[in-house]
Amino acid sequence: MKKPFILVTNDDGINAPGILYLSKIAKKYGDVAVIAPDKPQSGSGHAITIHTTLRILPSYVHHTDIEYAINGTPVDCVKLSVNKILPKKPDLILSGINHGSNSSINVIYSGTMSAAIEGYLEGIPSAGFSLCNYSIEADFSNSEKYICQIIEWLLTKNKNELICLNVNIPDLPSEEIRGIKICRQAKGNWVEDFEERLDPYNKPYYWMTGKFTNFEPQAQDTDEWALNNGYVSVVPIQTDLTCYQSLDKMKKDFLE
Repeated sequence: MKKPFILVTNDDGINAPGILYLSKIAKKYGDVAVIAPDKPQSGSGHAITIHTTLRILPSYVHHTDIEYAINGTPVDCVKLSVNKILPKKPDLILSGINHGSNSSINVIYSGTMSAAIEGYLEGIPSAGFSLCNYSIEADFSNSEKYICQIIEWLLTKNKNELICLNVNIPDLPSEEIRGIKICRQAKGNWVEDFEERLDPYNKPYYWMTGKFTNFEPQAQDTDEWALNNGYVSVVPIQTDLTCYQSLDKMKKDFLE
């Protein structure tokens, strides 16, 4: 049988430990291309580069036949990959493994998930993987079993069906992870604080900090609950941002 063609990307940069681990896993399942930002792009969301030039730079750290670093965003990487670099359309796009959680509202800000969403927009089944550990020295080995299960599902049971998955893995020893839980995105938000500091010229600058607040901590069908209770959370996501709950009321109000 013909091997699947898999594109691996991320937002932490092509040399990040997470994408090195993910590309190694992906090689078990098909022919792999690795195309990712040349430097960290965390928090870039679905940004694209339109005011500066994009450059395709050779890379050699993943030992694949197709491997490039792009001086742009994760979405740039997917767009360039599909429309310019790759010899054919990928069968699957994998993004990550991100250093840190992308659960709940974080999916909006995440470069990791935006790369996966861009793959979905291109008509390619995609998944973004995140480990709930921000350290550059994070141990990704406990996530491999579950990443393999997701990839196998995407390539077999979900074959040829368009889907995008947000997968978050708790930072726990393998024996403490309770399995995979299919769930919805928790309602929550960041409460930001902008700390004011002074530079050497006595001019103010600001450093953003914040704390995530889960608005429904008791709801047992959310990704936040799953992660807090030792499960790998898997949320199928979509790009339709229409608020359907408001449609009928607004149609009546505006006399459609």
